[in-house]
Formats: sequence, C-alpha cells, structure tokens
Amino acid sequence: MKPKILLIYTGGTIGMIKDPETGVLRAFDFDNLLIKIPELKLLACDIETVSFKEPIDSSNMNPSYWVQIAEIIEKHYQSFDGFVILHGSDTMSYTASALSFMLENLTKPVVFTGSQLPIGDLRTDAKENLITSIQVASLQKRDKPVIKEVGLYFEYKLYRANRTTKINAEHFEAFSSPNYQDLVESGVHLRVNEEFLWKPNSRRKLKVHKHMDDNIVLIKLFPGINISTIECMLNRPNLKGAILETYGAGNCTTERWFIDALKKAISKGVHIINVTQCSGGSVLMGQYETSTQLKKIGVISGEDMTTEAAICKLMYMLGSKISDTDFKSVYETPLRGEMS
Repeated sequence: MKPKILLIYTGGTIGMIKDPETGVLRAFDFDNLLIKIPELKLLACDIETVSFKEPIDSSNMNPSYWVQIAEIIEKHYQSFDGFVILHGSDTMSYTASALSFMLENLTKPVVFTGSQLPIGDLRTDAKENLITSIQVASLQKRDKPVIKEVGLYFEYKLYRANRTTKINAEHFEAFSSPNYQDLVESGVHLRVNEEFLWKPNSRRKLKVHKHMDDNIVLIKLFPGINISTIECMLNRPNLKGAILETYGAGNCTTERWFIDALKKAISKGVHIINVTQCSGGSVLMGQYETSTQLKKIGVISGEDMTTEAAICKLMYMLGSKISDTDFKSVYETPLRGEMS
C-alpha cells in the first residue's frame, strides 16, 4: 500500500501564488494542489491536505497555533503515515522545535518546510522543497517510517528540527544545523544518514502536550548591559524562566551586581538557562573564570542547544509542571535529541 501523507498548510510564502494580471500575492488553494503541481502525481504516496482556516504570517506565530498544529496531527495520527507542515520560514525553527517537545513518543515523520519565493514564482524554491519533503515523509523500510521525528527540510537537506536556526533571509539555503549532522541529503538519490536518526521507543503511544508556558524572557548579553535592564527583565510579574544568551562558551561579566541579580531571581524560583550567542559550539560552565559563578549559583546549562530549542524546551517543561528539584537535571538531559 502507498504511504498516506497529510499536508498541513499554516501560512507563509510557500502557500502564496502571484496573480499574473495584478502581480499581487494571494493564498494558494490547496484543494487544487495536484492541478497546480502535477509532479506530485509521480510520488509513490497518497496526499491529502488540510489548511488553517485563516493562514497566518509566521511572524504572528505563537504557542496557541503550535497547539492547533499538534491537535491536527493528533486527530489524524492513526490514519496517516507521515505529515508535512508548510510554514513561513521566519519562525519555522521555533515551531518545529516546539512540536518536537509537544509530540512525545512520536514514531512517524513530521516534516516542516517552506520557501523563500512563492510557489507561483518563476524561480521558486517552493516546488523542490515541497516535493522532496513529501518524498522524505514517505520513506519506509519494512513497512515502517524511516524518519521518526520532527524534521525541517530546506534546500536539499533534512535537519533535526530542534537543531536548526534560520541564518539567511535571501539565500535559498536559509537554514543551518550548526551542531548536528543533517539527516537526509537530496541529490540524484535521497541519502539517509541513518546513524544520526532519532530512534524512539516504538512501543509507547503518542502523547501530545498542549500546555506551553510562555512566562519567560530572553536576555542577550552585550558589553554595557546595565543593572536596571537586567533587574527590569528579571523582576517581570509571573516570570518563571529566562534564557541567558552569553558570550562564547557560556561566559558573562563577573560584576557583583549581575551575579546577585541572577541569584536573587533563582531564589524566587526562576529557572535561568545559559546558551551561547555563537552559531555553533557549546556552553561549558566552569571552563573559564567568567562562567564559574553562574555554575555556583545554579544556572542551568543549555549545552549546545540553539536559542530556539532552548526557549521551546523551557516553555514545554514549565507547562509540564516539573518540580523545582528535578528541573535542572531534566533540562540538562536530551529529551528529543536537542542537545549532544
């Protein structure tokens, strides 16, 4: 039997088509998908589509939309062999990372893709991204899906979703996975790097987490950041967590006021995560004197996670109501292959 793939359109450039008379971009009618992209008929799978009632620009993406996507997958999980989600590229890494945590015990492919140019543009990258994403989601071995995790496909490569970050607003090669190998490379043939694939426990049932707690802040350090800025962000009402983007391997200023501000927030139950500002590499707290104090006061190491994955993991764990005593050890443990 042919694999069944559900194509979920949330919005974004890939779902736009240019009116030949006016030149205005408008939403693509996915009920006529096979008519507009006849190449899809050549794929060895059956495709069905579902769209958000009102497609959104990915700049407006938020956790409530993440829940909508998760619920669509949950509703159709038993009826389909794979899922392809069309999404705007600007916040795709956030949504894809979030879904990786929300879909616990996932044993089927969920592939995010999009494009830099609309599907009706003469030089569009949309067709290749869409066609290959569906092909990747259809890959099977002994009647079982090859990909069993949330991935992100763009410009000839499938990445682990929670390892990605958008690096370019103009090039077709818009995404990168700086700390993890790509899962599949598209050339004349699809080359699957099986040793890097996520291998879930297939005996466990899918569990969908729908509560993402967004009472968090992101603090990017810079030379000259002052006490009033830090205290303003850490004293926000209902704050439960903070992502601290530090220098290099997790380093920060050793000024007493800075460490005291973090220590005070931690004493109030705020979970502070240390991730690097660098595009690649890992946080190694204690390697340098400028990060030793962070380790001593209980700052949590984000290891080699992207900022996008760190934010989504924090929202997921806060929403799961993990106890304060276990929070640090759980956060520093890989849950979906998001850290080495």
